[in-house]
Amino acid sequence: MREPESAPETKAASKTPPAASASAPSIPPLSERLSRPAPERLVAIGDLHGDLEKTRRVLRLAGAIDANDAWIGGKLMVVQTGDEIDRGDDDRRILDLIEKLKGDAKKAGGELIALVGNHELMNVGFDFRYVTPGAFKAFTDITASDPNTAAFLAQLDPSARGRAAAFAPGGRYATLLAERPLMIKVGDSIFVHGGILPKHASYGLDRMNDEVRAWLTGKKEKPPQVVVAEDGPVWSRAFSIPGEEKCALLDESLRALGAKRMVMGHTVQKGGVTDACDRKAWRIDVGLSHYYDGPVQALEIKGDTLTPLKESG
Repeated sequence: MREPESAPETKAASKTPPAASASAPSIPPLSERLSRPAPERLVAIGDLHGDLEKTRRVLRLAGAIDANDAWIGGKLMVVQTGDEIDRGDDDRRILDLIEKLKGDAKKAGGELIALVGNHELMNVGFDFRYVTPGAFKAFTDITASDPNTAAFLAQLDPSARGRAAAFAPGGRYATLLAERPLMIKVGDSIFVHGGILPKHASYGLDRMNDEVRAWLTGKKEKPPQVVVAEDGPVWSRAFSIPGEEKCALLDESLRALGAKRMVMGHTVQKGGVTDACDRKAWRIDVGLSHYYDGPVQALEIKGDTLTPLKESG
């Protein structure tokens, strides 16, 4: 049964297979994996949630692809802020399309950066509450190569085993996700799925990424608690519906990160792309998938000029 649209997803305890301040402190420069110079043009895209048709439409809106899914963006940079999966049947096809376009963009001198969202991490933790029957079927061809993992998956419902094998730590799609960062700083903008609090900056963004990567590749038994906590960077809604106090917290984070603004998905904005906190918080999850039936929109960034992009007609 579809959950009420207004009800936010909740966290559940993960199942794990056998192991295979007053002012924000400045942080060391981010690694190359987590930082880029500002391009001439960047387009940020929010949650896709298993809707391939809308994914293609928003990428065309951005000027990234043509009607045949070929990259036409040239040096364009696209940042997709996570949650490509769940709630729709097409999530495997979206993951595969994004991976293809990452390579195509690089060849053309552009870049497509896909971040990890809470739904990606939920699937690696075998939290399949938001997986559709069609999305389970899409992974039936995948089996676990590790005997310990295979034995664990045998305890699951047969319909879920292929997806679980794909997203199990060290599995094909978990390994794919391991190549995606939790957040990225591009020029003066920091992109993340949920939100980066001052304590996250203090913990270390590269440290969080390294620890999540180790879990996704099966080298670490559990993800770092700071990431998967209710106020972790993939779960936080602090800046999605902020008040004056939260805007002050955002200022602390931005000072620590040396950024002017934070761009985030995760929380559906029924009015489309919105900004808050004197345009320092940009919320780009517009609920574009058929699950939410929201508009197809994205955010264009050229220097300090930020413009919501909307489909015509």
